Amino acid sequence: MMRIVSLTFLAILVMNVGPARAEDERVFRAGAFAQNINPKKYPVSVNGGMSDQKATRASDPLHARCLVLDDGKTKLALCVIDACMCPREITDEAKRLAQKATGIPASHILISATHTHSAPTLAGVFQSETNEEYVKYLPTLIAQGIQKATENLEPAKVGWGSANNSKQVFNRRWHREQAQIPLDPFGRTTNKVQMNPGYQAPGLVKPSGPVDPTVSILSVQSAKGRPIAVLANYSLHYVGGVAPLSADYFGAFAGRMKDLLEEKDSKPAFVGIMSNGTSGDINNIDFGGPAPKNRAAGEQVRVVAYDVANTAMEAYKKIVHKDGITLDAQLQEIELGVRLPDEKDLTRAKDVLAKAKGRELRSMEEVYARESVLLAKFPAKVKVALQALRIGDLCVCAVPCEVFVEIGLELRKKSPLKQTFTISLANGYNGYLPTPQQHELGGYETWRARSSYLEVDAATKVTRTLEGLMKAVHKSR
Repeated sequence: MMRIVSLTFLAILVMNVGPARAEDERVFRAGAFAQNINPKKYPVSVNGGMSDQKATRASDPLHARCLVLDDGKTKLALCVIDACMCPREITDEAKRLAQKATGIPASHILISATHTHSAPTLAGVFQSETNEEYVKYLPTLIAQGIQKATENLEPAKVGWGSANNSKQVFNRRWHREQAQIPLDPFGRTTNKVQMNPGYQAPGLVKPSGPVDPTVSILSVQSAKGRPIAVLANYSLHYVGGVAPLSADYFGAFAGRMKDLLEEKDSKPAFVGIMSNGTSGDINNIDFGGPAPKNRAAGEQVRVVAYDVANTAMEAYKKIVHKDGITLDAQLQEIELGVRLPDEKDLTRAKDVLAKAKGRELRSMEEVYARESVLLAKFPAKVKVALQALRIGDLCVCAVPCEVFVEIGLELRKKSPLKQTFTISLANGYNGYLPTPQQHELGGYETWRARSSYLEVDAATKVTRTLEGLMKAVHKSR
């Protein structure tokens, strides 16, 4: 009789303890790696201006900064590359290669561009056209970075937090007296705001929208407390003032975080990462104040990077790192309309280009005429990939656009998770994403071109979709 009772008790013990023990043995792991992505050959075309420019060297290295997380069941990969924008053909191919090498599903990989204006051209915009050879092997480099981060996986713990820095962000779109606003490139006078109007320009009224001063961070440490990576997010377009090729303040921030954390010689190497938040209408210039004194090349990049890194450290010092968290990812494609030029606009554009034939385009009118002709070849609708990643109680939204700051603020407000931030220019490139209200005001970011072509209601549809994705990852907690 005693033997039967003992066996029964043992069976009950196994039933109750077995699954829990398997769950307890699940170890949270993380790994990071910064993959150099400098071109092999020069000169290369550089994105970021109305005219094409060529770089003959790198002022500082460009990287694909990769972070891989594994909760024992689900893996996520986040990769931020030093590029102005990165079209979906490149991100999709990089994800395909990375999935093949690591087993991480493509839907669980987020690849975004920093938006430095001093990196090789990956997407044809204005007079810069793609570096075909560089575009061909870049996906392989990105995938190699994700693979190496996966190889660096080790027991880890994570935490997240934020702090505010309002000194480095300003809304660059200004309401201005109508008589002071120049004609747009299509010969129209319908704009009610002007981008980058100049310091204390005549007729300035007020900025057309808010800023987001939040510096959000995800911190990853080894089980023993060694910093593995810090992924930051700040809604600042870029800084500039440094010769291409350059990672701009995004690269300088990464280096500064390594210094502040005293992680110069750690193995595997610490990886600092700055991602671009919702900065479609935000820059580093206060047009309401006087023009600052001229600074040496690259000095402003360092000033901003160091200041934002100090803010990130404020948040870092308050974080309680923990293991045992869970991960999730949701990705959804939606179709959005394209604002194609009509016959009248197209005829005008062709006439403008005919007069400029045989020379480089000089005026905004000529540049946008070329954009109209090229945009006319676009389909009436395009597919846009939207993504939400959950890391414990942190949500990371991803949008393949230069997202206006109001959209990021709204997503954070509506998120069901404790902390949320949005990475722009992620998983492709579909131009600017103004709100419908900002479309009504006009201005550069709304002018129809390959840099701004989505339908007027695109932001509404994007926000609604991301709300659903955030709810889905929240339910999986």
